[in-house]
Amino acid sequence: IDREIPMRTKNRLNSKETKYYKPEFQNCPHCDSKLVYCHTVSRKTISTMEGVYTVVNMGYRCSNEHCSNLDTVYRSAQAEQLSMKHITYGTDVLAYVGQLRFKEHKTRNEIMELLNEYGITVSDRHVQKLYERYAVLLRASSESYAKEELSKVVAQHGGIILSMDGVQPEKGNETLYVIREVLSGTIVAAKNVKSSATSELMEFIKPVLDYGFPILGFVSDGQQSIRLAFENLSPDTPYQYCQFHYLKDIAKPAVDKDRKLKVNVKKKLRGIRDIEKKASKASTLDEETALDYAAALRAVLLEDGKPPLDLPGIKVFDQTKKIQKSLEKCLDKKGDSFT
Repeated sequence: IDREIPMRTKNRLNSKETKYYKPEFQNCPHCDSKLVYCHTVSRKTISTMEGVYTVVNMGYRCSNEHCSNLDTVYRSAQAEQLSMKHITYGTDVLAYVGQLRFKEHKTRNEIMELLNEYGITVSDRHVQKLYERYAVLLRASSESYAKEELSKVVAQHGGIILSMDGVQPEKGNETLYVIREVLSGTIVAAKNVKSSATSELMEFIKPVLDYGFPILGFVSDGQQSIRLAFENLSPDTPYQYCQFHYLKDIAKPAVDKDRKLKVNVKKKLRGIRDIEKKASKASTLDEETALDYAAALRAVLLEDGKPPLDLPGIKVFDQTKKIQKSLEKCLDKKGDSFT
């Protein structure tokens, strides 16, 4: 029975240029003899932010027949960094996908549309694969970066201080735990966990302790499972309750009163809309001034501080008082006709 055999499809990418890459050095690192071309290591067509290119990585060997490293084939590191294995997209595309997803919070469809606008042909499924590849690269590079930054802290301070906290978006969902080095602000590790039990947190913390850096202390909020996890793994290391959480707790009564103050100020300014409607019907200087004051008050009401050190209620109260004094001066100059 005759049967058609499916032909192998050609590369869907149309390259506009072929780029050749040689090793970044010309002499053998062992005997210093000149390197000579032996064969092509790889030939790959990739889609980048600048267009589609065919990348040819040329292999070179030592020309000295008596060199102990004669069988080693040297290639271009730059060419290897242009794309990951088994993927036809450049690392610059992966970085762009990571930026769109993590920094700009774009959806897969939005990322697909933006990439297509650049001339990079992708589908919704391709975007997911690119995102996963980016996550792999991020995970691989974060540990080496963290170790490098921690080494600098140890050289300057003699050790590191680790803080840990968890965030649960909604009750019943996984909790994101983050370990941060306090002195440098470096994020050392992050992980979603289904349970906040001490044993599971210990599994998360232990790889960080295995880095081997001297630890000056631990810092966390009042969560007991975190404190016990630190204590079980390193009982002799000093532990401190987070000063921000401590200050936040003792300042709670003041924050509550400040919130009530802001609510009361907003209640007294509920008539702004009526003034704006009345002033918008005319185009005199008095009405324009009234609209400007109304806009200033609306801007003030949007002010939001950072409790407990920067209280929004007090900020709104002080700024509305300043606007009131300015308005009173304006009324004194214009007389009662302004109202």
